[in-house]
Amino acid sequence: MKVLVTVPEGIFRNKFFNEENKKILEDNFDVTYNELGRDYTEEELKEVIKGYEIIITGWGTPSFIDTCALQETDGIKMIAHTAGSIGDLLDDNAYAKGITVLSGNRMFAESVAEGTLGYMISSLRHIPDEVNGMRSGEILWKKRGYMDTAGLFDREVGIIGYGMISQYLMEMLKLFRCKIKIYSQFPMDEEFLKSVNAVPASLEEIFSTCSIVSLHSALNEKTKHMITKEHFAMMQDGALFVNTARGAVVKQDEMIEELAKGRINAFIDVFTVEPLEEDSPLRKMKNVYLTPHRGGPTVDRWSYIGKGVIEDVVRFAKGEPLKYEISREYAARMTKNRT
Repeated sequence: MKVLVTVPEGIFRNKFFNEENKKILEDNFDVTYNELGRDYTEEELKEVIKGYEIIITGWGTPSFIDTCALQETDGIKMIAHTAGSIGDLLDDNAYAKGITVLSGNRMFAESVAEGTLGYMISSLRHIPDEVNGMRSGEILWKKRGYMDTAGLFDREVGIIGYGMISQYLMEMLKLFRCKIKIYSQFPMDEEFLKSVNAVPASLEEIFSTCSIVSLHSALNEKTKHMITKEHFAMMQDGALFVNTARGAVVKQDEMIEELAKGRINAFIDVFTVEPLEEDSPLRKMKNVYLTPHRGGPTVDRWSYIGKGVIEDVVRFAKGEPLKYEISREYAARMTKNRT
């Protein structure tokens, strides 16, 4: 089978398609790589994909490739995305044409859950402040005592969204004996919830009763600006809000207004506009920690994700069950940044 890798030469291809992964791919397929030194344009992709049966994509591949390109070819059997969400990559036309779709979403989710857990613990223990204090020579615990640090054990944690990230995170929180309340617009597995000590709850209940609220909803027409000032106003004094989802799920100006009061805390990894504006009030708030959309997989996991996707492509060619296939129904729920 003929395979086209759309990812150009550079750090993304070198990491996701390291020598081991390239060997697996080339031992099983007739492979062509994008050698332009840049991403294809939509028009270029429309022409180049003709004659290929499998397209392996990654960050930078033109969005909605099925609309701009696949409509002119019937030979493509699979699209394999080495990144996470395919919400902006494909629309429903790919599924209508019978194309199998897979991505690294499950592997991405595991890593984002790990990052979220780290953000929670860092916030509760004020680790960034302590590190900066040591560098400046200011021993913060001597200045303020021990009274403002906290731990994660036995906390009541609210989780918004029931995707792969949330499920991995709930498994991790189980080790900390957390009581979890979860909100979702979609059906949830009752047995799984029971196994991780989680119960369904409304947004209002989560924000008003949980000392930690972690946002993991995909961004789409239904969830855009779903979290408002009314929700933040419900939070307990000293409660923590964590967002590793998408900035636009929150009304950011209303969140800033509530955080400015200093009553609640936040760890925010995603913003309505990225990079975050230099003059954003968030940058100066002592009760807020910020990272520049770094909650995704760490660089050392990229080759692992690439291998997982490539091995699934090999399984597809052999007619074996897939590990990372994205169903039509699940794809409809994934983040769409163009919302």
